[in-house]
Amino acid sequence: MSTALEALAGKLPPQGRVIGVDLGTKTIGLSLSDVERRIASPLETLPRTKLQADAAKMKALCERHGVVAIVVGMPLNMDGTSGPRAQATRAFIRNLEPLLSIPIVPWDERMSTMAVTRTLLDADASRARRGALVDKMAAAYILQGALDRLGYMESGPEPQDWLD
Repeated sequence: MSTALEALAGKLPPQGRVIGVDLGTKTIGLSLSDVERRIASPLETLPRTKLQADAAKMKALCERHGVVAIVVGMPLNMDGTSGPRAQATRAFIRNLEPLLSIPIVPWDERMSTMAVTRTLLDADASRARRGALVDKMAAAYILQGALDRLGYMESGPEPQDWLD
């Protein structure tokens, strides 16, 4: 998956927002980066409907915010293998790509929902408040990881440079 992100890095314009997606069975959590792609912020949570309707909503958001790419959380198993949810996410990406004219790449989302839920519990958020926030915050967590990796690839040293 970092290979897909590395390929994306070379295609991105100098500035432009990226949307992060946490794809659930009932909802789609969305986050948005700043134009310099440094900070991810929760955007909104969409109820899942049919692919065409979901794609239309996402396309409208992409156009409104000047989005240049989409990062979709890939729900891998803890051992890195793909299960049914990862297969469903790949199918969603495959079906979404022809409907949008921007690149869509997967990003490992293991532990994102758990990390966000733990943060909300630490903040003493009620169960209802956690339910309202967790999907878009998980999308921001996913997107921030991808943005950090993109930023490292653009400005960081090559791995062999810091090992010498």
